[in-house]
Amino acid sequence: MITNKVKFLLPVFCLLASLGFAQPTDFIILKKKDKPIKNFYTGSQIEFVTIDGAYRNALVTAIAKDSIYLQEFLVRRLPTVYGSYINDTAGSFRYVYHYRQIKSFGKETNRGFNVSGSGAALLGGGVLLTLASGVSYLADKDRFSPELLAGAVALGTVGYFMSRAGRNGIVIGKKYTLQYMNMTNK
Repeated sequence: MITNKVKFLLPVFCLLASLGFAQPTDFIILKKKDKPIKNFYTGSQIEFVTIDGAYRNALVTAIAKDSIYLQEFLVRRLPTVYGSYINDTAGSFRYVYHYRQIKSFGKETNRGFNVSGSGAALLGGGVLLTLASGVSYLADKDRFSPELLAGAVALGTVGYFMSRAGRNGIVIGKKYTLQYMNMTNK
Protein backbone atom coordinates (compact mmCIF):
# COMPACT_ATOMS: atom_id res chain seq x y z
CA MET A 1 0.00 0.00 0.00
CA ILE A 2 2.74 2.47 0.88
CA THR A 3 4.64 1.85 -2.32
CA ASN A 4 1.58 2.70 -4.43
CA LYS A 5 1.21 6.06 -2.65
CA VAL A 6 4.89 6.82 -3.12
CA LYS A 7 4.68 5.93 -6.81
CA PHE A 8 1.75 8.31 -7.18
CA LEU A 9 3.22 11.19 -5.12
CA LEU A 10 6.69 11.15 -6.66
CA PRO A 11 5.58 12.44 -10.12
CA VAL A 12 3.32 15.00 -8.43
CA PHE A 13 6.23 16.40 -6.40
CA CYS A 14 8.46 16.47 -9.49
CA LEU A 15 5.85 18.47 -11.39
CA LEU A 16 5.40 20.91 -8.50
CA ALA A 17 9.17 21.42 -8.22
CA SER A 18 9.44 22.30 -11.90
CA LEU A 19 6.81 25.02 -11.48
CA GLY A 20 9.00 26.96 -9.01
CA PHE A 21 10.06 30.47 -9.89
CA ALA A 22 13.56 31.88 -9.56
CA GLN A 23 14.06 35.57 -9.02
CA PRO A 24 16.67 37.06 -11.35
CA THR A 25 19.40 39.13 -9.78
CA ASP A 26 21.06 42.30 -11.00
CA PHE A 27 24.66 42.14 -12.15
CA ILE A 28 27.44 44.36 -13.46
CA ILE A 29 29.40 43.80 -16.68
CA LEU A 30 33.00 44.93 -17.20
CA LYS A 31 33.48 45.63 -20.91
CA LYS A 32 36.53 46.33 -23.05
CA LYS A 33 35.49 48.24 -26.17
CA ASP A 34 31.88 46.96 -25.94
CA LYS A 35 32.97 43.31 -25.47
CA PRO A 36 32.19 41.74 -22.09
CA ILE A 37 35.23 40.66 -20.10
CA LYS A 38 33.80 39.76 -16.70
CA ASN A 39 30.45 39.70 -14.93
CA PHE A 40 30.02 40.45 -11.23
CA TYR A 41 27.13 38.72 -9.48
CA THR A 42 25.98 38.33 -5.90
CA GLY A 43 28.42 35.96 -4.20
CA SER A 44 31.42 36.78 -6.38
CA GLN A 45 34.70 38.25 -5.16
CA ILE A 46 35.55 41.76 -6.36
CA GLU A 47 38.76 43.78 -6.03
CA PHE A 48 38.77 47.47 -6.99
CA VAL A 49 39.89 51.00 -6.12
CA THR A 50 37.29 53.73 -5.73
CA ILE A 51 37.46 57.30 -7.03
CA ASP A 52 38.32 58.40 -3.49
CA GLY A 53 41.31 56.01 -3.43
CA ALA A 54 39.84 53.33 -1.12
CA TYR A 55 41.00 49.80 -1.98
CA ARG A 56 38.40 47.05 -1.51
CA ASN A 57 38.80 43.29 -1.83
CA ALA A 58 35.43 41.98 -0.74
CA LEU A 59 32.54 39.61 -1.30
CA VAL A 60 29.55 40.97 -3.22
CA THR A 61 26.52 40.39 -0.98
CA ALA A 62 23.99 42.11 -3.26
CA ILE A 63 23.68 44.25 -6.36
CA ALA A 64 20.57 46.41 -6.47
CA LYS A 65 19.49 49.89 -7.54
CA ASP A 66 22.84 50.76 -9.18
CA SER A 67 24.73 49.91 -5.97
CA ILE A 68 27.12 47.17 -4.96
CA TYR A 69 26.78 45.85 -1.41
CA LEU A 70 30.05 44.42 -0.12
CA GLN A 71 31.31 42.51 2.89
CA GLU A 72 35.04 42.66 3.53
CA PHE A 73 36.61 40.32 6.07
CA LEU A 74 39.50 41.29 8.33
CA VAL A 75 41.73 38.21 8.50
CA ARG A 76 44.82 38.11 10.70
CA ARG A 77 47.58 35.52 10.93
CA LEU A 78 48.16 34.52 14.53
CA PRO A 79 51.13 32.46 15.75
CA THR A 80 50.45 29.28 17.68
CA VAL A 81 52.54 27.81 20.50
CA TYR A 82 53.77 25.15 18.07
CA GLY A 83 55.47 27.65 15.76
CA SER A 84 52.85 27.64 13.01
CA TYR A 85 50.22 30.18 12.07
CA ILE A 86 46.44 30.15 11.88
CA ASN A 87 44.18 32.54 10.03
CA ASP A 88 41.65 34.23 12.30
CA THR A 89 38.72 36.33 11.10
CA ALA A 90 38.87 39.30 13.44
CA GLY A 91 35.80 40.99 12.00
CA SER A 92 34.00 42.10 8.89
CA PHE A 93 33.00 45.42 7.38
CA ARG A 94 30.07 46.21 5.13
CA TYR A 95 30.25 48.80 2.36
CA VAL A 96 27.87 50.16 -0.26
CA TYR A 97 29.20 51.79 -3.43
CA HIS A 98 27.48 53.08 -6.53
CA TYR A 99 28.94 51.24 -9.49
CA ARG A 100 30.15 54.54 -11.01
CA GLN A 101 32.42 55.10 -7.98
CA ILE A 102 34.76 52.34 -9.18
CA LYS A 103 37.91 53.86 -10.66
CA SER A 104 39.92 50.73 -11.44
CA PHE A 105 40.02 46.99 -10.85
CA GLY A 106 42.98 45.31 -9.22
CA LYS A 107 45.49 46.51 -6.69
CA GLU A 108 47.01 49.95 -6.96
CA THR A 109 50.16 49.09 -5.02
CA ASN A 110 52.54 46.39 -6.18
CA ARG A 111 54.66 44.26 -3.83
CA GLY A 112 56.71 42.53 -6.52
CA PHE A 113 58.66 44.05 -9.36
CA ASN A 114 57.36 47.56 -9.95
CA VAL A 115 57.52 48.25 -13.69
CA SER A 116 56.34 51.83 -13.27
CA GLY A 117 58.94 52.63 -10.59
CA SER A 118 61.73 51.01 -12.58
CA GLY A 119 60.68 52.97 -15.65
CA ALA A 120 60.77 56.20 -13.67
CA ALA A 121 64.29 55.33 -12.45
CA LEU A 122 65.43 54.65 -16.02
CA LEU A 123 63.86 57.89 -17.21
CA GLY A 124 65.61 59.85 -14.45
CA GLY A 125 68.93 58.14 -15.22
CA GLY A 126 68.53 58.86 -18.94
CA VAL A 127 67.82 62.55 -18.28
CA LEU A 128 70.78 62.77 -15.90
CA LEU A 129 73.17 61.14 -18.39
CA THR A 130 71.88 63.38 -21.21
CA LEU A 131 72.59 66.46 -19.08
CA ALA A 132 76.02 65.10 -18.18
CA SER A 133 76.78 64.55 -21.87
CA GLY A 134 75.72 68.13 -22.61
CA VAL A 135 78.03 69.46 -19.89
CA SER A 136 80.84 67.24 -21.21
CA TYR A 137 80.29 68.62 -24.72
CA LEU A 138 80.43 72.21 -23.46
CA ALA A 139 83.49 71.62 -21.26
CA ASP A 140 85.65 69.49 -23.53
CA LYS A 141 84.51 68.71 -27.07
CA ASP A 142 87.38 66.25 -27.61
CA ARG A 143 86.22 63.96 -24.81
CA PHE A 144 82.53 64.16 -25.78
CA SER A 145 81.00 60.77 -26.62
CA PRO A 146 78.04 60.79 -29.02
CA GLU A 147 77.51 57.09 -28.22
CA LEU A 148 76.95 57.95 -24.54
CA LEU A 149 74.45 60.63 -25.53
CA ALA A 150 72.56 58.21 -27.81
CA GLY A 151 72.54 55.56 -25.08
CA ALA A 152 71.25 58.08 -22.53
CA VAL A 153 68.44 59.19 -24.84
CA ALA A 154 67.53 55.55 -25.55
CA LEU A 155 67.58 54.77 -21.82
CA GLY A 156 65.29 57.71 -21.08
CA THR A 157 62.89 56.68 -23.87
CA VAL A 158 62.67 53.09 -22.64
CA GLY A 159 62.12 54.38 -19.09
CA TYR A 160 59.33 56.65 -20.25
CA PHE A 161 57.46 53.83 -21.97
CA MET A 162 58.02 51.46 -19.03
CA SER A 163 56.58 53.99 -16.60
CA ARG A 164 53.52 54.41 -18.83
CA ALA A 165 53.01 50.66 -19.34
CA GLY A 166 53.43 49.73 -15.69
CA ARG A 167 50.23 51.30 -14.45
CA ASN A 168 48.30 48.97 -12.23
CA GLY A 169 44.78 47.73 -12.67
CA ILE A 170 42.09 48.06 -15.29
CA VAL A 171 41.19 51.75 -15.32
CA ILE A 172 37.57 52.54 -16.13
CA GLY A 173 37.42 55.19 -18.85
CA LYS A 174 38.02 55.16 -22.60
CA LYS A 175 38.89 51.50 -23.13
CA TYR A 176 37.04 49.84 -20.21
CA THR A 177 33.45 50.52 -19.14
CA LEU A 178 31.04 49.22 -16.53
CA GLN A 179 27.40 48.50 -17.32
CA TYR A 180 24.71 47.86 -14.72
CA MET A 181 22.12 45.27 -15.76
CA ASN A 182 18.76 45.61 -14.00
CA MET A 183 17.03 42.22 -14.10
CA THR A 184 14.25 42.82 -11.57
CA ASN A 185 10.67 43.03 -12.71
CA LYS A 186 8.98 46.38 -12.29
